Amino acid sequence: MRKTIIIFTVVAAAIYIAICTILYFYQEKIIFIPEKLGKNFTYNFPEKFEEINVKMEDGTQLNGVLFKAEKSKGLLFYLHGNGGSVNSWAHISKLYTDLGYDLFLLDFRGYGKSGGAIASEKQIFKDNQTVYNFFKKKYTEDKIVVLGYSIGTGLAAKLASENNPKLLILQAPYYSLTEIMEQNFSFIPSFILKYKFATSEYLKKCKMPVVVFHGTNDEVIPFENSKMLEQEFKKGDVLVPLDGEIHSLITDNLEYQAKLENILNN
Repeated sequence: MRKTIIIFTVVAAAIYIAICTILYFYQEKIIFIPEKLGKNFTYNFPEKFEEINVKMEDGTQLNGVLFKAEKSKGLLFYLHGNGGSVNSWAHISKLYTDLGYDLFLLDFRGYGKSGGAIASEKQIFKDNQTVYNFFKKKYTEDKIVVLGYSIGTGLAAKLASENNPKLLILQAPYYSLTEIMEQNFSFIPSFILKYKFATSEYLKKCKMPVVVFHGTNDEVIPFENSKMLEQEFKKGDVLVPLDGEIHSLITDNLEYQAKLENILNN
């Protein structure tokens, strides 16, 4: 019996170590789920738009699309979720351009027509900053709103914390990816996570107003994450609960649209 217990323990430990090793080396494939498009893919959107390519320091070219309002009040710099590409996210553009803002949708490395592949947290932060610098030459920061959705909320908060946009808007944010992993996979040691995306820490450095929207029935990133982030708010920051809303339908939520219009107009 003792020998059986030892064998079982050794096998279980080996399986556990194997799982942790796989998660460490393949976490990019778990966290990021890109839709890849050919370099010659042609965007076909009904709205007025401009395709933008920005070269990174290492020569990699990132692709995105700038949707243009009739009379622009400024720019919404949008960092999207972990799946899809600009081509599948473009349906959100009309809401923002109708409110009078140009909307830029960026595809991260390996997404859409962007080259390369995501390899580290530092890399993706640097990429976002490089693209943001590109747009700072076209829009003054007092006319730029940084907006992040889902996985993009941590990226948006980090970007805003190191710059001075007019406003930061987060849709369905997480307290940190570490917290999400501990909530869902408590048996996995947090130190193996290469992408911390510590939104709570970034918010402490954000000088601009912060508005958080989160569905109370979010099945992907629980609403409790935003309640925890609220503890990090400075005076003037706001959490807007969207009663009964789920993760994927925030942009279509009528309450979100009404409150967004009021916020952007004021």
